[in-house]
Amino acid sequence: MRGGGQGRRADAITRRGVMLVLSSPSGAGKTTLSHKLLASDPVITLSISVTTRPRRADEVDGRDYHFIDAARFETMRRGGELLEWATVFDNCYGTPRIPVEQAITAGRDVLFDIDWQGTQQLREKARSDLVSVFVLPPSVEELERRLHSRALDSHTVIAGRMGKAVDEMSHWAEYDYVIVNRDLDSAFAKVQAILAAERVRRERQTGLTEFVRGLQAGV
Repeated sequence: MRGGGQGRRADAITRRGVMLVLSSPSGAGKTTLSHKLLASDPVITLSISVTTRPRRADEVDGRDYHFIDAARFETMRRGGELLEWATVFDNCYGTPRIPVEQAITAGRDVLFDIDWQGTQQLREKARSDLVSVFVLPPSVEELERRLHSRALDSHTVIAGRMGKAVDEMSHWAEYDYVIVNRDLDSAFAKVQAILAAERVRRERQTGLTEFVRGLQAGV
């Protein structure tokens, strides 16, 4: 998990962190939006998933994923070490529990780049901490164009991703917020607005009671 303190002032109100999920079909923009958010906001950190998928040439173990074998993944799953897990294209992905819980308790926000299956599991385990956003492409044609422009996968794999996108998009109604990514800057501004609002939700500001009592005592 990427580090980064909260930069909290001494007089700031203590709060519990937000678990922010960004989901979308491959190519709709969630990964680009995630990178922009991490680069611009020092308060949020990325949850680094474990995966059994082979590492790509441009990926770094511990930065993009923790790459592990199937046996280790099964041990973590059975031992309750994963907050969520899913199988995608015959590869397993999961979120280590302890780093996320430590960050949230310390008031740091955690960003998740996961699919609807993982989001569903997080909702069951930590609904009050979760804020979920689903990103839709503006059209099927644009989605396919973006997948081809990445030049990361074969035509066969892209065809499979397009077929899976139909199923993934059917889960849009399970999310708190839905953004249509017609323009990257506009979509990013909406993600920022959602996070800003959720950070000041009353129940997340665990230090409000103490703060208000201090105000009352000073009257």
